[in-house]
Amino acid sequence: MCGIVGYIGFRNASDVLLKTLKRLEYRGYDSAGVAIINGSLQVEKKKGYIDALSIDFEGTIGIGHTRWATHGAPSNENAHPFVDCKGEIAIVHNGIIENFMELKEELLKSGHIFKSDTDSESIAHLIEEYGEYPFRAAFMKAVRRLRGSFAIAAIKVGERKIMVAKKESPLVIGIGDHENFIASDIPAFLEYTNRVVVLKDGEFAELEEDSVTIYDNNGKEIHRDVTRIDWSVEDAEKGGYEHFMLKEIFEQPRAMEDTLYALESRELFSLDIERVNIVACGTSYHAGLTGKYVLEELLHVPVSVYYASEYRYMAAVEDPALTILITQSGETADTIGAAKRAKELGNITVGITNVVGSSITNYVDYVLYTNAGPEIGVAATKTFTTQLAVLYYFAIRSALSMRKLTRKSAERLLSELHRMPYYIEKVLDEEESIKAEAQKIANANSMYFIARGLNYPVALEGALKMKEISYIHAEGYPAGELKHGPIALIDNGMPVIALVPEDALYEKMLSNIKEVTARDAYVVGLSSNGDVEKWVNSLILVPHTQPLFTPFVNAVALQLLAYHVAKTLGRKIDKPKNLAKTVTVE
Repeated sequence: MCGIVGYIGFRNASDVLLKTLKRLEYRGYDSAGVAIINGSLQVEKKKGYIDALSIDFEGTIGIGHTRWATHGAPSNENAHPFVDCKGEIAIVHNGIIENFMELKEELLKSGHIFKSDTDSESIAHLIEEYGEYPFRAAFMKAVRRLRGSFAIAAIKVGERKIMVAKKESPLVIGIGDHENFIASDIPAFLEYTNRVVVLKDGEFAELEEDSVTIYDNNGKEIHRDVTRIDWSVEDAEKGGYEHFMLKEIFEQPRAMEDTLYALESRELFSLDIERVNIVACGTSYHAGLTGKYVLEELLHVPVSVYYASEYRYMAAVEDPALTILITQSGETADTIGAAKRAKELGNITVGITNVVGSSITNYVDYVLYTNAGPEIGVAATKTFTTQLAVLYYFAIRSALSMRKLTRKSAERLLSELHRMPYYIEKVLDEEESIKAEAQKIANANSMYFIARGLNYPVALEGALKMKEISYIHAEGYPAGELKHGPIALIDNGMPVIALVPEDALYEKMLSNIKEVTARDAYVVGLSSNGDVEKWVNSLILVPHTQPLFTPFVNAVALQLLAYHVAKTLGRKIDKPKNLAKTVTVE
């Protein structure tokens, strides 16, 4: 869960590397460093933030890195880049080298001296070990001996090139004019170019100022098309908002419109669906849980939802099914592993992701893109609602093609889906009232989020958002389960956020609210029905929608609630502690 950058061209590499690293801060990190060649190898790396680096190196070729510790504690010694014994080769690495101890023992016997506790340092020494070969060949030989996941970039004194390799970790190449870039994510270099080449697993690339050459695992040169990215660099900036998260919450109407437009601009694949598995992590898992309710209601088929980290190691799952894998980045290690497992089990697979050409696209049969644009804040917001949009659209269109819905019914549902951006705008108009509610509950030590049916996953997501950015302990529960244990923790003034849509379970939810108010909870209701105010301490009004679509408006309201609680508490909203945007390790 690191950030890698690299530059070769005519600019001052120090300036480019620091600027591109800053644009990867959202991935989470605990140390940073750069290596630049100007006759000799110049390296600076430190524990802490990028701003702690004081670099005035000259040179027009270099690599940089931000580290999120996996092997070895955060420290100056464990920060990247790592250098070989001769001080001629520098590498940066994202991922985990599973056989590093075996390699390290071999290299120690050959006289190599290690200065860190990391798995990554072994890569620099291994390239040095093949020093009798040209740099490209030595790099490839070293990489072929690695087991695990990696994105690697390496430079060497006397060589005017950057060598890179990729396996199950993100790495993209930016194509400029007389300059080229590498990065873990596209926004890093968007200021300089919007022309991108995406490496696939098992591939190598050799970057020079005026060329990028891609090789397969056998060293054979292969052709790869250049993709033009239609994001602007401004899309990856705050645009006047105090935090990226708030900007991205307010971008949701446009993100949904773009997603639905893109879906309707393509011919959707037709499948005969008998059962569905949905596999994901974190926020994407909550989107998948919501999708379960929608798919079961519209397709009348059984749907199972799994955490990717569990699914990939299960001894057995149900008979072959359509398996939907959801990952905002397309690089989530557990979800990619689950995709491989799903194929082994004979499933047809569909990936839902926000990143064109990301790793997940190489492991599934079909891909549906969310088109949310870059999401910089660590806590997912617009990628969640656009994932819902994709799942709803897929469910409606599939139900129509399977004749589970009439054309008239499908058109009615699609029409309501297209109204969601308007309804989300209405929720955003209530920001000040939601902020006022947030300030009332910001000093709580713990809170519950409760709902029933279709909105239960939204309660889980609301609790996750609260935990992620405010650091307040929060749990989501099906409201009917409170009496089976959790109600024991409710005491005077404990906030309970209750989602009360006007659906078939409306009366049941009111009964559950009475149970917690009887224990002196402070209940904040979310509903389109003003009458709910009689049953709660405070009410957040949301727009009235058809019951099937209430997760959209409720999710956005809960995002704003969590944001303003965190802001009231002075938290680091865009970069919450211990978290990273893209989880590329198990």
